[in-house]
Amino acid sequence: MKFSDNFFKKIENKTSVGKDTILQLAQKLQQGDLKNETTLREVIGELSRMTGRTVSKENEDKIINAVVNDKVPKDIDKLI
Repeated sequence: MKFSDNFFKKIENKTSVGKDTILQLAQKLQQGDLKNETTLREVIGELSRMTGRTVSKENEDKIINAVVNDKVPKDIDKLI
């Protein structure tokens, strides 16, 4: 999947996380097991630190449940 610079600009404007950081995280995600709860918690924690936003235990559990059970929207552009 190829993303435009406009896509990355939208994310950077909302999160203050740059394109290079996003691409590094995407590479890490591709190499990891997204059905593994420990991996997912690490990624959520890293995203939380990057964006300066806290994620409650309840929300973290909801995110993990959605990813593990394939309930994540396929159209990423709608999420931003």
